[in-house]
Amino acid sequence: MFTLSKDQIHDVAEIVLRDAAQRGLSTGSQLPTERALANSLSSSRTAVRGALALLEAVDVVSREVGRGTYLKCDPLAAMISLDSHAVTSMAVLYDIGPSDVMAARQAFEPMAMFVAVVEATETDFEEIARSVDACERAKDYDEFEIWDLAFHRCLIEATHNPLLLRMYSLIEAARKGDLWGSMKRRGDSRERRHCSYVQHAAIYEALRNRDGRGAQEAMSAHLEYVANFLRENSRR
Repeated sequence: MFTLSKDQIHDVAEIVLRDAAQRGLSTGSQLPTERALANSLSSSRTAVRGALALLEAVDVVSREVGRGTYLKCDPLAAMISLDSHAVTSMAVLYDIGPSDVMAARQAFEPMAMFVAVVEATETDFEEIARSVDACERAKDYDEFEIWDLAFHRCLIEATHNPLLLRMYSLIEAARKGDLWGSMKRRGDSRERRHCSYVQHAAIYEALRNRDGRGAQEAMSAHLEYVANFLRENSRR
């Protein structure tokens, strides 16, 4: 199994910023797609995806599902100020196993629902509903995973707590490791995706009703379902 090294992720992150500077991009500019970056930089999409996740975690870029990735600061300034130790420590997340990721998620995400219930705005609810609907319409594993990630990120963004969002970025980066993806893909089915969609809808409805306990319980049930699914697939 191929695992990204710390140096690979660090180097690709710097190359992405250098390429942005050479293109004349600045704060607010949209970066090319993962596929386009991988082609132009002669890198793998996995490495580019990891680099973008790390740049997002250190607040250099923002990624908006269905819209693109945007620079939050000047790329040259980001290259100078980027703490290499922070980036390489983030790279270690790609070595964390799915069981550890799930344990962290089960400790973190259900309790965050209590904050989201209080702080969520109408705009937040619209974004959450959009991701739930997109999960229902997803035609295959890859499309569903994009919107599944978006759904969980929207929930944390609805807390409007920058520290919680930074903490979740660590979990999100670990979720994108190759081992996690291969295990979920191996057990993918239309039925599994539909079950997850139904659980997403239940979480959204509880939040929309400002039902903190209901949202917490719905999230706990959903994550337990995912954890059981991963355990079953680890034995295949």
